[in-house]
Amino acid sequence: MKQKFAINGMSCNHCVATVEKAVNELPGIQKVKVNLKKNEGVVKFDEAQVDAKQIAEKVTAAGFDTEVV
Repeated sequence: MKQKFAINGMSCNHCVATVEKAVNELPGIQKVKVNLKKNEGVVKFDEAQVDAKQIAEKVTAAGFDTEVV
């Protein structure tokens, strides 16, 4: 499954790397692409292992406000 997330609070490429690293720690993540200019991320993942809510919680835990779009 592919899901888009709005991510607020990112200001630099280090923030992008922090979000991507945090999401990649979850099981079932296949691809993470975060766009700093658009303040969004697109995550491809295996629904049998992880869901959008868990991904959003991981981004929030990394220090950024997020919501499933």
